[in-house]
Amino acid sequence: MLATTPRGLRRLRSFGFTASAAVVVALGAVAPALTPAAASPTTDDCVADVVSTVCLPSGEAVSIDTSAADIPGVDEIRSSPNMRLVTNRPKLGPAATATNSDIAFQGKYAFAGNYNGFTIYDISNPRSPAEVSLVSCPGSQNDVSVYGNLLFLSTDSPRSDDSCASTATSATIKESWEGMKIFDISDKSNPQYIKSIETNCGSHTHTLVPGNRGNVYIYVSSYAPDATFPDCQPPHDLISIIKVPVRNPTAAALISTPVLFPDGGNPTGNYSRVTSGCHDLTAYPVKKLMAGACMGDGILIDIADPEQPRVISRVRDTVNFAFWHSATFNQLGTKVVFTDELGGGTQAQCTEAAGPTRGGNGIYDIVGRGDSRQLVFKSYYKIPRINAATENCVAHNGSIVPVILGDLMVQAWYQGGVSVFDFTDSSRPREIAWWERGPISDTALVTGGAWSAYWYNGYIYSNDITKGLDVLEVTDWRVFTAKINRIPELNTQTQPSYWGW
Repeated sequence: MLATTPRGLRRLRSFGFTASAAVVVALGAVAPALTPAAASPTTDDCVADVVSTVCLPSGEAVSIDTSAADIPGVDEIRSSPNMRLVTNRPKLGPAATATNSDIAFQGKYAFAGNYNGFTIYDISNPRSPAEVSLVSCPGSQNDVSVYGNLLFLSTDSPRSDDSCASTATSATIKESWEGMKIFDISDKSNPQYIKSIETNCGSHTHTLVPGNRGNVYIYVSSYAPDATFPDCQPPHDLISIIKVPVRNPTAAALISTPVLFPDGGNPTGNYSRVTSGCHDLTAYPVKKLMAGACMGDGILIDIADPEQPRVISRVRDTVNFAFWHSATFNQLGTKVVFTDELGGGTQAQCTEAAGPTRGGNGIYDIVGRGDSRQLVFKSYYKIPRINAATENCVAHNGSIVPVILGDLMVQAWYQGGVSVFDFTDSSRPREIAWWERGPISDTALVTGGAWSAYWYNGYIYSNDITKGLDVLEVTDWRVFTAKINRIPELNTQTQPSYWGW
């Protein structure tokens, strides 16, 4: 409230929420509603190669400074002085040999997905998390979210059937299954699988949107159609919406598959991927908004009617965004941080060759009102540390740090570690805390690192692909108000209103 007024903005500056960063681009791009605009520099603005140089409006070039590059040794931990590892919980049970994925939270529990199922942790003592249950239910991705006594699990690989005893098969087989699974978690020590819903192209990620009359909606994101896949046919410019009656979840059903890109979306031919579905959607229910990261397009969606979402703004970046991966609103719902998962999360994109903008974040302001709202590009943010060529590193999953004043975000960067940055000034984001492990190997590129890093009730929880659950703490005056904030549940793709804003 204070931050929405000019006086409030002056107060934010007095608290030190603005600073410059070397790895920033200020390439403004205003997109009329539903008309994509590329956040591309003009020839006069660009100096040298955009792969290794930041192109600023003034025509100045700022390259990554590698003079002080000091890559830690294998598994060596390094951090800023204000961030530390509280504890690590190695993977157990079905997760031991699987890729860890996303996390959701409820009360004193964390629900961590992995490609073999999910693990429920008791985090009532963040310094000593304890496994409550280890659930085996194989399927790639296995992103999780929770709502009351229900847990939702995304399956994005063809399986022989919808059971938790299924085996991998081919998407070319009509009888193969992929989509959403629902579990009853009223007994955290013994979750029960109660329902499945098949969706087109499976479920890579999903987003919960609370409805009325005791319903919750699941927006399913999926992509990569193929003419040889009976259940995943091109053009697939759609999402799937599942309606779940909370008191009767076994009646959950697919109710619609709205097309978000009637014109086909980004046809590529440039740097970005073809748009054929969405990778991730983030809802901000109190604002009745949703932001979509859809391969070659970034979109803003009105969800006032959760059964009929409407795209109201769309942007593209054909110079620096290869794959629109995820989106995060600030608390006021006036900005969106989009991420670019250049290389799909398996490549080394935090090297000098990758440069300071590609494979990072794009920060956009939301301007205008109603259906005239537009996404306006303000800057890029990427971690300012050089990583080894053996470390997969790119922008990945993160969340808002719920401070009262200003905009802070914590984010996972695979083997680039965990970064906390301030984007109160959309044009000048800067890192304020960081933590990382050294490479898994110094001789070969081995996929690993932090898949997701989220702030929940005073701590940062990071699901490391190979190392297990990390609990981190930031000791910095700028996060003090976030530490006193408490919420009962967190699904990061369904942003809560932390302070009633």
